[in-house]
Amino acid sequence: MSNDPYFNPIAIGAPSAEMVAADVARALAEDIGPGDLSAQLVSADARGEAELWTREDLVLAGQAWFEACIRALDPDANIVWDCAEGSRVSAGSRLCSISANARALLSAERSAMNFLQTLSGTATVTAQYVARTAGTRTRILDTRKTLPGLRHAQKYAVRVGGGVNHRMGLYDAVLIKENHILAAGGIATAIARARALAPDCMVEIEVESLDEYRQAITARPDRIMLDELSPAELRQALDERAPGIELELSGGIERERLGELCALGVDYISVGALTKHVRAIDLSLRWKTAS
Repeated sequence: MSNDPYFNPIAIGAPSAEMVAADVARALAEDIGPGDLSAQLVSADARGEAELWTREDLVLAGQAWFEACIRALDPDANIVWDCAEGSRVSAGSRLCSISANARALLSAERSAMNFLQTLSGTATVTAQYVARTAGTRTRILDTRKTLPGLRHAQKYAVRVGGGVNHRMGLYDAVLIKENHILAAGGIATAIARARALAPDCMVEIEVESLDEYRQAITARPDRIMLDELSPAELRQALDERAPGIELELSGGIERERLGELCALGVDYISVGALTKHVRAIDLSLRWKTAS
C-alpha cells in the first residue's frame, strides 16, 4: 500500500534492515549516550547468558528490533527463539535464550525489551480486534496516531496482528477531512483536485452527515470514511452505498461494538487505539550466568 522505501510489504510486512537499524541506532544513542557506566562494573571480556520470558499472553512482534539492539553492541551474539514472529504465546513461556558479551547484553537489554514489549503490545491488541471480525468482509485498519519516530515499526506490528495499514503518511494517499473541504471550497472540488494532483493514489474523504455522504458519492472518491454517524445514519448510508466505492467507519470504535458494526457490511474499520493507546507487554529478562 505504501511506496515508502523503508517499508517492505512482503508477507506480513517484514521490516527493512534500514528501518530497523535506524530505529535501533536512535534508541541506543538515547539510552547509552557517551557510555554505560553500570555495565563497566563487569569485565570487558565476560560472557552473559540470559533467557527472555513473558508474563502475559501475547502475539509476538519485534524480533528484528530486539536482535538488532543486541547485535549492534555484540555482532557475534547468539539468540535462539522458542517462538516465531507472529505466534500467539501463553503467559509464563520462554521467548528466547541469549548468549553475548556481558557488557553488550547489559547495555542493550532495556532498548531491546522496549521494542519487543511495545510492538508485541500493538500486535496483541490488533489481533483482539481482528478476532471480532471473523467471518465478515470487514478489515481492521490502523491510523497515523502512532508514537513519533516509530510509525513504521508500529504499523508493521499491526500487520503481524492481522490488521491492515492505512496510509503511511501524508504522501501516499489523499484523505480529505473537514478542514480540507472548507479550504478547497466543497466536497466535489476537493475530490476533483485530489484526482488531478495524485492520479495514482487512493482518494478518500471523511463525511460527518448523510448530506455530505451523498455529495461524496456523486464525486466518486475511492473510499468514504463515515465518522461518528448515528446507527440510523449508518444503516441509511449502507442502503445507499455506491458500487466501486469502499466504506470505512471511524471515530471511537470499541471492541465490544465490532460485531454489530461488521454486520453492516462495511469494508474497513479504522482504530486509532491500536497504536495510540499503547500498553507494553510485561516481559522479563532473566540472567543465568555472567563469567
